[in-house]
Amino acid sequence: MFRILRATFALMMMTGLLMANPSTAGVLQCAPYARQISGIQLFGRAADWWQQAQGKYDRGTQPQIGAVLAFAASRSMPAGHVAMVSQIVSAREVLLTHANWSSRGGIERDVRAVDVSPANDWSQVKVWYAPIGDLGLRTNPAHGFIYAGAVRSPAADTEMRIAAAF
Repeated sequence: MFRILRATFALMMMTGLLMANPSTAGVLQCAPYARQISGIQLFGRAADWWQQAQGKYDRGTQPQIGAVLAFAASRSMPAGHVAMVSQIVSAREVLLTHANWSSRGGIERDVRAVDVSPANDWSQVKVWYAPIGDLGLRTNPAHGFIYAGAVRSPAADTEMRIAAAF
């Protein structure tokens, strides 16, 4: 009897493994990769990183090496995107290192990204797209940069607000 139960359980497990969604199995996503290379400890969908960073990490509109550029969710990117700044070329151009952009699960290092926003605030960005060998055709909405470094505590934020009031 025990042998039959064990065989049934093994068959159920194998069937479950074979039914895993092949479209997501083993594909490197941008958020875990950005977390690994930047040290910024945020989790979940890339589209949620900007809000999650509030009160934990400094955020802004100026690129810094090691910062993560947080792209907003859009029709063409419903899960958003995150990419780490690996080099600053100019105030309106950086090189990014990221995953899952030009090819499914692929890693790209030091690819060009250009701020095309009218206000020069990195709210609209074009990124190198390997299949066409140039900047992508679409403009991508972005929130800005999440800066790597020490995680800020809520107490430190309160102290900063109190000090600023005086």
